[in-house]
Amino acid sequence: MTKYGRGAGIYPDNYTEKSLRDGVDGSLKRLGVDSLDLLQLHCIPTEVLEHGDIFNWLRKLREEGMIKEFGASVETEQQGLLCMRQQGLLSIQIIFNIFRQHYIQSLLSEANRTGTGIIVRLPLASGLLTGKFNKKTQFSENDHRRYNRNGEAFSVGETFSGIPFETGLELVQRIENDYLPKNLSMVEFSLRWILDQKEVSCIIPGASSPAQALSNAAVSDIPPLSEKIHDQLSSFYEKDVRSKIRGVL
Repeated sequence: MTKYGRGAGIYPDNYTEKSLRDGVDGSLKRLGVDSLDLLQLHCIPTEVLEHGDIFNWLRKLREEGMIKEFGASVETEQQGLLCMRQQGLLSIQIIFNIFRQHYIQSLLSEANRTGTGIIVRLPLASGLLTGKFNKKTQFSENDHRRYNRNGEAFSVGETFSGIPFETGLELVQRIENDYLPKNLSMVEFSLRWILDQKEVSCIIPGASSPAQALSNAAVSDIPPLSEKIHDQLSSFYEKDVRSKIRGVL
């Protein structure tokens, strides 16, 4: 799997069939394969999605065997719905977590109707939902959690899922105090909540070690959360979280 759309000289308004082909060809050579299993558009502008030519180019590449499937990584509900109208789209990748629940009634519902796969990025809201941060936590200068807290470099919604850091700490404390089962960690709880959504195909959690990757994978073996917890978290989101999110949803 690889992405296309945010490379130098391409974003935000220089999308061409040639640049797409060149990008795919470069990926094939670097990976040493004849065909890419999945090529995702990488958060490209809404107007490019609306125009639609880029999807025709993707379908050509699939017919020629350069890619096997195509999908799109999106930043907003509008973009996700636009992409799911395209014939042949396999998947969409979205920001989805306990702090970003609004897609359940829109994108996930539409994905269920169309059979589109849902790939989840930022499942732990840039680490906020691990429960390991506090007001003294410091991030390195090259970490977006430091240089993009208020959208200074790119979409504010991509960092901490759009929640101001200090506010996020308070919300996590609420979750730990009021909803977190005693037998689960915040990471397990947060990932299990996502897996309980039947439309979700896979999650992309970060991992800094093999042990952490295995721990993340083991969440699949944890029993689903109760309906009561899901109802409580839905109410918590609508009453206490949604209004705190910055950026276009």
